[in-house]
Amino acid sequence: MAESQVSVEGQRRALPDLFFVVATQNPVEFRGTYPLPEAQMDRFALQLSLGYVAPEQEVALLTAQQQTHPLSQLEPCASLDEVLEWKRAVTAVRISDELKRYVVDLVAATRTMAGVRLGASPRASLALMKCGQALALFDGLDYVTPDHVQELAVPVLAHRLLLEPQAQFSGQTGHTLVQEMLERIPVPA
Repeated sequence: MAESQVSVEGQRRALPDLFFVVATQNPVEFRGTYPLPEAQMDRFALQLSLGYVAPEQEVALLTAQQQTHPLSQLEPCASLDEVLEWKRAVTAVRISDELKRYVVDLVAATRTMAGVRLGASPRASLALMKCGQALALFDGLDYVTPDHVQELAVPVLAHRLLLEPQAQFSGQTGHTLVQEMLERIPVPA
């Protein structure tokens, strides 16, 4: 996918410029589904958990769907050309060499952490940098700050870590380990 192409039954197919994958993981019923292998999980830039909505929001959800589904009234908020322009604009967002080194130091630290059997790959460094650039653009900045990197470290790195069984049994998670790492690694000035 990162190569902007897929192969189906030996035939190579080019993907459009605005191709990306969104996947859901339902932890309740595993019959017929299997956890992705580590190499597959590493291909997803971010992992986000939506959790449950507050009761007030759930009441609003019921009200909104009482007569029709809101998706039937959904309209585009941006054109394809606008989204492609934003995609190009992200690459112009500056990131200093010191901040690139910070990204590399964070990712490298996952490879030597106690309780981690397999740390994050260089693909994680790329994802953390590129997501940082996108977040900076959303914030109206033309440069990445350490805050952007720190805000994204858990969603970019935690799902890529393969923990030792003992660490899992003691209650550690990728989230907690990345959070601890963020507190230990010095932030560039």
